[in-house]
Amino acid sequence: MLNIPLWNRALIWAVVLAGLLLAMPNLFYDRVERHNDAVAMIEETGATTDALEADRALWPGWLPGTLVNLGLDLRGGAHLLAEVQVEDVYAQRMDSLWPELRDALRERRETVGTIRRQDAPAGELRVQISQPGGMADAVAAARAIAQPVVSLTGIAQSTLDVRGETDMLIVTLSAAEQQATNDRTMQQSVEIVRRRVDEVGTREPTIQRQGDRRILIQVPGLGSAEELKDLIGTTARLTFHPVVGRAASADETPGARQIVLPSIDEEGVFYVLEETPVVTGDDLMDAQPAFDAQTGQPSVTFRFNPHGGQLFCVYTTANVGAPFAIVLDEEVISAPSIRQAICGGSGQITGNFNVQESIDLAVLLRAGALPAEMTFLEERTIGPELGADSVAAGQVAALVAFVAVLLFMGLSYGLFGLFANIALLLNVGLIFGVVSLIGATLTLPGIAGIVLTIGMAVDANVLVFERIREELKTARGPSRAIQLGYERALSAIIDANLTTFIIAVILFTVGSGPVRGFSVTLGIGIMTSVFTAIYVTRLLIVTWFDRRRPKTIEV
Repeated sequence: MLNIPLWNRALIWAVVLAGLLLAMPNLFYDRVERHNDAVAMIEETGATTDALEADRALWPGWLPGTLVNLGLDLRGGAHLLAEVQVEDVYAQRMDSLWPELRDALRERRETVGTIRRQDAPAGELRVQISQPGGMADAVAAARAIAQPVVSLTGIAQSTLDVRGETDMLIVTLSAAEQQATNDRTMQQSVEIVRRRVDEVGTREPTIQRQGDRRILIQVPGLGSAEELKDLIGTTARLTFHPVVGRAASADETPGARQIVLPSIDEEGVFYVLEETPVVTGDDLMDAQPAFDAQTGQPSVTFRFNPHGGQLFCVYTTANVGAPFAIVLDEEVISAPSIRQAICGGSGQITGNFNVQESIDLAVLLRAGALPAEMTFLEERTIGPELGADSVAAGQVAALVAFVAVLLFMGLSYGLFGLFANIALLLNVGLIFGVVSLIGATLTLPGIAGIVLTIGMAVDANVLVFERIREELKTARGPSRAIQLGYERALSAIIDANLTTFIIAVILFTVGSGPVRGFSVTLGIGIMTSVFTAIYVTRLLIVTWFDRRRPKTIEV
């Protein structure tokens, strides 16, 4: 045991050194964070400024720059509880169903007569037929375009409920399809919110579905809940519509299947547009902030997928010289005339943007449009002062735990206690190194996990040292006593830490939020404490023993 191979010693110290190097940037948190943000901004935009270069120079690029991500309770940030208006999707489904139903009814014009879509509540499609005697045929035509529900709970059920009342054909989504639509809408909303938050480089947000239609959003580091609402609350639905003309006000009555929308940057200007868009943002593949080559003003370039590019090409080819409106969230961004056919699948959005607005718009378009509007039920801004107080309290708790453990080990085991204390200090450094490496988020419960680990980390050393004491009582030599002490304590160390590690894994698997934060630091602390107790402490003792060769030892 006391003859540890050289390669084994080198490997142990290499692991310790790597862990401490990874943990070191956390001692210079603000400086490293500014460096990382500057590097990310330069890489994303390809441009640099004196301020960005100054921030990049705050930390050497050849040193590790990984940091422990601080959670909302430590760093401060924004908290939102949003409710998704899933009924919006029902209305969109009815609008998209209308052309197909219209074509189906036209094929039965001899029996149903003329057809006309009537005003109806959101989520309901009402079609009046001129020959009530053909209602059965109209209902059959509507049911023929229904599809089986795509969900585990809606097997063998139809997507549509169809009924006739005198001369009125009424179509709604079935209950099974509404439930399936709700699930899909929530999944899509959560994913798009996550993309939007990730796009701006925010670290470790918490985005979770709560219940049937609510989403919890917590983003550390943001200055206010209002800033977060601006980022994720925008529907960002981009559409391209043919322009019919201009209107004097929003109250002007448009023609059938036409809408009146205001200009986003021309006060008092309204446009009459065809309601059905030529192409939508659903066909966008990419959007990037840019500058207009002619005016030098910030703009956004976009690129369609093949389907959208074909639609765009066909329309612009047939309508050269006609105005074409770019609409974002029910407002006309611009309505330029088509100078030539655009068949490359890409284009540019210009307007009175500043640089930040063009970046934000590109982020929203890349992330995709929210399927439905969100209303915010709760919004809170957690100031960094609260986090600073929590960090200070955690530091005090960790310091007290350190001092207590160091004193206990020093008084109880003398020189061997000193070795255990050195290993304990290295253990804490390794915990921060691993947390930084894997990008885990440190929360207040996570600090509690580290403090708990400090108390538990010397348990293995206590077991070993007590076994060595027992072996010394049998009049064995110090070398043999140390060897047997480690060998006979190993199984107890493994068993005790394995059961705790299993609990940490279970907490991480079934828990969420603070429970996960606690389980992460607890699990990492168990692994690093076993490593330092079995390998680092033993290496320190063996190194000391090799140099001093004592005839007797006192533990």
